[in-house]
Amino acid sequence: MACFSRMAALLTMLTLASGPVIAEPLDVTIGYLQWQPDPGPVLSNVIPEPADAGLRGAELALNDNSTSGKFLGHVYALEATVADSEEAAIAAFDAMRQRGIELFVVNAPAATLRTLAGIAAESTLLFNAGARDDTLRTGGCPANLLHTLPSYSMLTDALGQWLNQRRWNEVFLITGPTEADRNWATAFRRSAKRFGLDIVEDKPWTFNADLRRTASKELPLFTQASDYDAVVVADVRGDFGEYVPFNTWLPRPVVGTQGMTPVAWHFVVESWGAAQLQNRFRELADRQMNNEDYAAWAAVRAIGTAVTDLNSAQPAEIRNFLFSDKFQLAAFKGRKVTFRAWNGQMRQPIPLVHPRGLVATAPFEGFLHPNTELDTLGFDRPESKCRINQ
Repeated sequence: MACFSRMAALLTMLTLASGPVIAEPLDVTIGYLQWQPDPGPVLSNVIPEPADAGLRGAELALNDNSTSGKFLGHVYALEATVADSEEAAIAAFDAMRQRGIELFVVNAPAATLRTLAGIAAESTLLFNAGARDDTLRTGGCPANLLHTLPSYSMLTDALGQWLNQRRWNEVFLITGPTEADRNWATAFRRSAKRFGLDIVEDKPWTFNADLRRTASKELPLFTQASDYDAVVVADVRGDFGEYVPFNTWLPRPVVGTQGMTPVAWHFVVESWGAAQLQNRFRELADRQMNNEDYAAWAAVRAIGTAVTDLNSAQPAEIRNFLFSDKFQLAAFKGRKVTFRAWNGQMRQPIPLVHPRGLVATAPFEGFLHPNTELDTLGFDRPESKCRINQ
């Protein structure tokens, strides 16, 4: 009997020693800022982006963080502002910082991001969930700015790898008139050189006609050339690109911003548990998850992953953790995602999709890298002047 009592006491001590450590209660408030300029009217029947693109993704991630955080005493809150001007966005940023918020997810143009990063204290950490500009990743990179949205070059490198793999090496490039179109096309020209593609025609789109009535006449003439394997469209806003498929001079596939498109996220992605994420998002937002939603979700989840490990919401500690070997995010893309130490870009696979299906996911086998194949997408360390985590 005495032996049994001693054994019971020993088991109790072992249970207590190995039991969960109750963390101190911790409040984690994340600021969400959104401002995107009005793109203006378009000349096609494109479905406009939802006004809450990005915000809903952040809300879903906050729910995910709260589910795990409640067992550790971590209480998450999201303070969100969808501004109607850049000035209003900057004012909201200042107001949030005065209330002690130092963790931000921002869906705004590159120039606004640079302004916010410049006026922020060193203790403030920002996540870019809305600007694809390569200039944010290649030179003058703010040390307090990380990127969860893929850059233009990551998207076009995914497309370049796919075209190379298919041996569709001769392409016809059409570039729209907006700055975003030119940025996308510039990134693709770099990708073409990188993966051995020949741009046989490089033409700007200068028409302003309503293609709903004239596409079948104008586009075949516009895409005349002796031969090409594919037509690459750079029309981010959707002015004319929706009418290029099936209206080209030669019967060729259309890829780029229309046709088959490289994206951060799309509702056709369902492998690696993604269907469960898609379902939870539709239940929350009553619509499909898009690129900005996914980028905002990834940013908030990255913060939550760090807070869970550190039991701290200090931005400097979170930043150090995100650049460490300990960080990995289950991102529903089949690969471990991490942040690049030189420019703060989140490495991630890039799905290539058409409106109703997944075609493939980059990077592809055969495109080698000494560290990780994910760094074959976008600007690698030697190609970027940024060194934000030396």
